[in-house]
Amino acid sequence: MSSLRLRLCLLLLLPIAISCATVTLTDLPTFREAPAFRNGRECSRTAWSPSDRDHNPSIIHIAMTLDAIYLRGSVAGVFSVLQHASCPENIVFHFIATHRRSADLRRIISSTFPYLTYQIYHFDPNLVRSKISSSIRRALDQPLNYARIYLADLLPIAVHRIIYFDSDLVVVDDVAKLWRIDLRRHVVGAPEHCHANFTNYFTSRFWSSQGFKAALKGRRPCYFNTGVMVIDLGKWRERRVTVKLETWMRIQKRHRIYELGSLPPFLLVFAGDVEPVEHRWNQHGLGGDNLEGLCRNLHPGPVSLLHWSGKGKPWLRLDSRRPCPLDSLWAPYDLFRYSPLISDS
Repeated sequence: MSSLRLRLCLLLLLPIAISCATVTLTDLPTFREAPAFRNGRECSRTAWSPSDRDHNPSIIHIAMTLDAIYLRGSVAGVFSVLQHASCPENIVFHFIATHRRSADLRRIISSTFPYLTYQIYHFDPNLVRSKISSSIRRALDQPLNYARIYLADLLPIAVHRIIYFDSDLVVVDDVAKLWRIDLRRHVVGAPEHCHANFTNYFTSRFWSSQGFKAALKGRRPCYFNTGVMVIDLGKWRERRVTVKLETWMRIQKRHRIYELGSLPPFLLVFAGDVEPVEHRWNQHGLGGDNLEGLCRNLHPGPVSLLHWSGKGKPWLRLDSRRPCPLDSLWAPYDLFRYSPLISDS
């Protein structure tokens, strides 16, 4: 028994038997099995295979990342999408994960969602490790946070369009409405917030360089949160967007032109050139800011998606018995199976 586990067991000594063999710090969470969600009568039943060569417009493709830390949030997100979808059997999930524990993650997804159509793609952290510089919050520096940049490389060529979702959100509307938006000439569609103050997103070194700040000259100052995006993967490949984003990451590594993880490169490439989506599809910021994670209220207007971007995550606040009021809206989608540490057998 490791010294760390031994210390845990000593701390838990009580007048009843304790199964110390089950106390580990590396166990993944377990989840209840989700119910089977079936298509409505209006849906055309269709199947999808990774080997398909032709685009099928009846299938909705959604990409999310999978890792041990955010797994509980990912499972809640998937559950929320299926529960509110008119054609849940026509949704394909594309999960991005590193090799570490990928077999365990596959087992958990299959046992929690036995009827789900999904694929897991392995993301190599070395693709970005040398390009990442530290930001204001450690979670923003994790390689998997940059996997969204490589979706066009990871997914099959027949997947022409993808919805990308972060792992700290729930959908409370039919995702087909988001899927059907017309991107027109744009590569990305997302809820925009224009008249943004870009001064806050880039360092003084960025603004003091004529070459750097010229990248935003003549562009509308429109911010968008990259946790909810509809992406035309064909246009992404044609316009070599991954190369453009990597270029800014390399510049950041040398010159420290921003502090906010993977968001600023997207702003430098796409700001003012995004197909606007209704704000209801990303009520973001519910996790507070990146430093304190304080409680926040909803933005005015209708809601189709709740997003706990920021430091505060609803599952952590609920478990600590210090939830924010809006965390109760996430709780119904939590399939986490609570297991007592103490055995009475």
